[in-house]
Amino acid sequence: MFIALSNNDPTPLYEQIKKQIIEQIMSGELPPGYMLPSIRALAKELEISVITVKKAYEDLEANGYIVTNQGKGSFVAQAGAEFVRESKLKEIQKSFERGIALCRELSFDDGGILKVFCDILDEFGQT
Repeated sequence: MFIALSNNDPTPLYEQIKKQIIEQIMSGELPPGYMLPSIRALAKELEISVITVKKAYEDLEANGYIVTNQGKGSFVAQAGAEFVRESKLKEIQKSFERGIALCRELSFDDGGILKVFCDILDEFGQT
């Protein structure tokens, strides 16, 4: 597992840790059952506070990415990546449904709705 932190990034360090671990879980780089470094070991490696790493691990656990077994360590959850993927897809679907409902309120037809989504997609492609 590799974590690279940036002090120039306005994102809090614990969020940077979380984001990178999530990316590695979602990509399969950290498979289910993979043992994460201990909080103290990762804090020492990254030269940051134990509290910062603890916060990242707590958030990861609360969101189903990892499980922590007292005295044994923290591990990538067995269903972590799939669970997270499914819940993210549900969030996406709900967002699309809200967007479509707003378009319908404005009397957009299917072509108009598709144009809105294509315009948004084009904007994201340019970032």
